[in-house]
Amino acid sequence: MFPLNDSGMVSGLICGALFGFVLENAGFGSPRKLTAQFSLTDWSVFKVMFTAIVVAAFGLWGLRAAGLIPADALYVPTSLVVASAIGGALVGAGFATGGYCPGTSVVGFFSGRLDALLFIVGLLLGTFVFAGLYGPTIQALMAAGEVQTGDTFTDAWGIPQIAVLLILLVALIAVFIVGGRMERRARGPVTAAQAVAGAGSES
Repeated sequence: MFPLNDSGMVSGLICGALFGFVLENAGFGSPRKLTAQFSLTDWSVFKVMFTAIVVAAFGLWGLRAAGLIPADALYVPTSLVVASAIGGALVGAGFATGGYCPGTSVVGFFSGRLDALLFIVGLLLGTFVFAGLYGPTIQALMAAGEVQTGDTFTDAWGIPQIAVLLILLVALIAVFIVGGRMERRARGPVTAAQAVAGAGSES
């Protein structure tokens, strides 16, 4: 039977390979495209990833509402605010500097980019260094800011799930509107020659 449960390593590998294929074909294996998001000249990553988050959120909510999956079927990790903030800042700094995140570095490597291999080596070295230095100080720092009341907005602050979904949907629409405007501004006005060239390439 095809392993689709949480212990299904094969399904994880297949989904990972498909995800990497989609990322590469969307151009997300290119460090230039990825770093362009930090200068707000290319919002493709924001749009694609945020859309995936919103679709998954609505999908899971719908499946639970329909009774197809139990409410506690999905594991929600403990909300550690300080650890998430520090980790996010470090990943963001590496992303902006090297042009890759852990997932896109693997995609870039299998696309033949040697700089992605360097990034993967650095990622592995950093992981081993962190594991070697892990002790009471780091453990206390990571545990700081734990949200004791729950691991979701509904549990922690009593915000209804549908309200959270609507907020995500509004934010997604805003990303497409604002992102589209900033991308057009970054490209500058389209000249007549460029318009003719673009029309010729499409025909």
